Amino acid sequence: MITSTGNAKVKELVQLQKKAKNRNKEGVFIVEGGRIFTEIPKELLVQVYVSESFYEKNREMLAQGAYPVEVLSDTVFDYAADTRTPQGILCVVRQLKYCLEDLIAGEAPHILVLDNLQDPGNLGTIIRTAEGAGVTAIIMSRDCVDVYNPKVTRSTMGSLFRVPFVYVEDLPEAVAELKKYNISVFAAHLQGKNAYDEENYSGGSAFLIGNEGNGLSEEVADTADIRVRIPMCGKVESLNAAVAASVLMFEVSRQRRRNGKER
Repeated sequence: MITSTGNAKVKELVQLQKKAKNRNKEGVFIVEGGRIFTEIPKELLVQVYVSESFYEKNREMLAQGAYPVEVLSDTVFDYAADTRTPQGILCVVRQLKYCLEDLIAGEAPHILVLDNLQDPGNLGTIIRTAEGAGVTAIIMSRDCVDVYNPKVTRSTMGSLFRVPFVYVEDLPEAVAELKKYNISVFAAHLQGKNAYDEENYSGGSAFLIGNEGNGLSEEVADTADIRVRIPMCGKVESLNAAVAASVLMFEVSRQRRRNGKER
């Protein structure tokens, strides 16, 4: 059992929690919590760390797993964990690898394209909602928040392992690739030509979602085939990025369910 916060493994855990550079260098990330632990594909699991208290309560369950388990004293585990009230288990997991071309091929893809999204909670919520709405892939600009940020991974509630995603260096170029596959591109925009529910999303469709404070950059918005808006009542001008994305995603799901094309 590890009883010192100065232990090399503990120091590495803390750095993996805090720094994307370290996560990317090692090709891993941290997943924390009992529920999401059960969602991890076992082939991606590198190492499991548990608190002494968790180990005593779950000794038999842990013994049945084909993965290495390291026990930390409760004090050391609390130090290494990212949450204020740790559940007693965290895992080192291999990063997921996807290719843009693989994500946009297929029949009637349903894609989200995120431009400079910065809030970890927003991205996590979008990924979780995307699974529920049948989104087939998420494409992100390189300046979006790190998908392996601990706050993002917790917010996805396991959907991170089931919704394919990719970061791209040039978002307009990636949108151009979508169009080569006959995917219609819609920009969520305050100056949208039509309301979002006036368009047809039965074919391959992609939505461009912008930064929380500034919306889509003009360069990215200009790549859309059409701009759509979500009509607002009262004095509200726009919605939170995750909420807006959810409205659009489920409109696609509604139309395809109605037309018998739900994936």
